Amino acid sequence: MSSTTETAVSRQWELVSRPSGWPAPEDFRLVEVELAPLAEGEVRVANEFVSVDPYMRGRMNDAKSYVAPFGLGEALTGGAVGRVVASHSDALAVGDLVSHDRGWRDVAQGPAAGFRRVEPVEGLPSSVHLGVLGMTSMTAWVGLLVVARMQPGDTVFVSGAAGAVGSVAGQIARLRGAGRVVGSAGSAEKVALLTERYGFDAGFNYRDGPVVEQLAAAAPEGIDVYFDNVGGDHLEAAIEVFNRGGRAALCGAISVYNATEPPPGPRNLSQLVGKGLLLQGFIVSWYAAEHGAAFAAEVGGWLRSGELTYDETVVPGLDRTVDAFLGMLRGENTGKMVVAV
Repeated sequence: MSSTTETAVSRQWELVSRPSGWPAPEDFRLVEVELAPLAEGEVRVANEFVSVDPYMRGRMNDAKSYVAPFGLGEALTGGAVGRVVASHSDALAVGDLVSHDRGWRDVAQGPAAGFRRVEPVEGLPSSVHLGVLGMTSMTAWVGLLVVARMQPGDTVFVSGAAGAVGSVAGQIARLRGAGRVVGSAGSAEKVALLTERYGFDAGFNYRDGPVVEQLAAAAPEGIDVYFDNVGGDHLEAAIEVFNRGGRAALCGAISVYNATEPPPGPRNLSQLVGKGLLLQGFIVSWYAAEHGAAFAAEVGGWLRSGELTYDETVVPGLDRTVDAFLGMLRGENTGKMVVAV
């Protein structure tokens, strides 16, 4: 436990206006905030990596949701990993590696209970605790295995399959014995990654033509499970190509996050009745307590054995956090998008 009573300066990104449609750089500002001396039970953490994620776009709207919106003129939050540099808590010591939700800044401070100690992984950057060993991969694991109840032999379709969650979901499907794994992505290079690096059986570029036609060609015997990161025409296509008893885990709908008008719903929802389909949305935090240990054991084992691979798109410098966030929304990342503070 450190006895420091010093103040510190934290550089933090704030939201200054609520975006209408696509966010713009002027919706954000970078400020310097003086942190008070540590109170009893608090720690100070120097962030090494911060995460930018699709859900953050929804929190920029002043709308009721499963989590409160970001406040204007207040520091943004999100996943981060860093080292304890000062401590007034017996729970965490200087030098401990911790993950927490005080991202979008270089120095974080608060009660030790808000920071979770994690173990460094030899040969890997600490950012793995935001992606392949963090909530990103847990989202893929929970959505596929708990929500959609994938079974060996199922044909699985993953949209946004070259992204942070999608690339892991496809690999988990393969490792758990799926009969066929199909993914969509937004460029020829990303489609190649799906089959050559992540082990998908087939992939297609959703920009090349109607999604429903490409999905039907890639899964001629239909699909049993759909992991949805995109919504819109991808969800409509999945409903069309589903076999009887198909299950969809609705993780996100990035195709409509920046829409200024309500998007039309899938036009074929009536097929849910005749095919006996289940479409279920989920938030990974709802499942963390019950399934976190099983997830960590299985995915950690695959990572150590080399059966599971991952990619990161690393943007250097806290100054470029907004650039990274906007790039992620445009699909410029392969795998997890993180900022190296």
